[in-house]
Amino acid sequence: MLDDFLLKKLSETENAGLLRKLNTIQSNPAARIEINGRKFINFSSNNYLALAGNKEINKAVADAVEKYGFAGTSSRLVCGNLSIHEELEAELAVFKNKQASLVFPSGYQTNVGIISALMANEKNSCIIMDKLNHASLWDGVKLSGSRVFAYEHCDMDSLEKTLKRAHKYEIKLTITESVFSMDGDFAPLKDFAELCLKYGAVSMVDEAHSTGVFGKEGKGLTEVFGVSDKIDITVGTLSKAFAAQGGFVCGSRQLANFLINKSRAFIYTTAVSPVICAAALKSLEILKRSAVERAFLLKTAECLKKKLNKLGFNTLNTQSQIIPVITGSVENTEKTSLYLRGKGIYIPAIKPPTVPKERSRIRISLTAGHTDRDIKKLIDSISEIV
Repeated sequence: MLDDFLLKKLSETENAGLLRKLNTIQSNPAARIEINGRKFINFSSNNYLALAGNKEINKAVADAVEKYGFAGTSSRLVCGNLSIHEELEAELAVFKNKQASLVFPSGYQTNVGIISALMANEKNSCIIMDKLNHASLWDGVKLSGSRVFAYEHCDMDSLEKTLKRAHKYEIKLTITESVFSMDGDFAPLKDFAELCLKYGAVSMVDEAHSTGVFGKEGKGLTEVFGVSDKIDITVGTLSKAFAAQGGFVCGSRQLANFLINKSRAFIYTTAVSPVICAAALKSLEILKRSAVERAFLLKTAECLKKKLNKLGFNTLNTQSQIIPVITGSVENTEKTSLYLRGKGIYIPAIKPPTVPKERSRIRISLTAGHTDRDIKKLIDSISEIV
């Protein structure tokens, strides 16, 4: 009975051209990967600073295994809270110019855990969201049961109108990404921060795709826009530029203490492996001194975007290492992805429900590990589609 139901749902998904399948990669998922014995240039990884497989990080991991073992063993509120967790959190708090930090097993879990805890059953509260915020943020909103308002993407006039509409609510949790994961554009963080202060809203910024990539030491766009001290809650991930695993939140000590006591995503899960903490600590050390890699990555992204635009491709308003190439229909997007794969280039199709149907795309994700030769091959191959 269950299998019949599942097969029906899967058939419906397949008929709509939206069935997803796992691709098995048999190598380090860096700028070059191997799938079924065939080598590809990988333009889909979030390994932005090319730290995956870094020898310094590998050694830190090996040392941590020797000292702590691999397992998290229990919830941190039982016996899973190790000194290395607290060391990582202290370093992240300093890095993000906040009083405290808390680490979660994944970025998704971080966002869901923060929002659902802060806003759970709060009658006189609401959440204000950019329409294109990440699914993890929207899922946190759903779990909270809170009243939600959505403003037009990166539109500060729309945000201000929404804040005025929500004036009667005591707590107004207002959330944006800094670099948007699918479009690669920036939130206007200076205006965002000023509006939140003007209307007494609590501000939350997800810096998953900007931490490590932007700013003098890779602190993210809040540093670039000079608003670090005006944002109440800053979220990040250890799974992208850090090339480790997990997520983190930075804010006041009261925020950290509240989440320790109220966030079910933190309370009822096994602690992050100490090995992951060791990897993240070493990554943070390297990341802060990676100015050359950041400059190279962003210069490469700007150059590639210009070449794609010259060929007539729509890359939206990207300003980052994430470059969407809008291909229209789901069918056309799949064909484009498969064509490029035939040329030895790996860029999976991005389609609904991740993006709107008419905005299906291939999403180019650049890293500091890509070479000029890689970019030339991509341009040569994609130009043939035109």
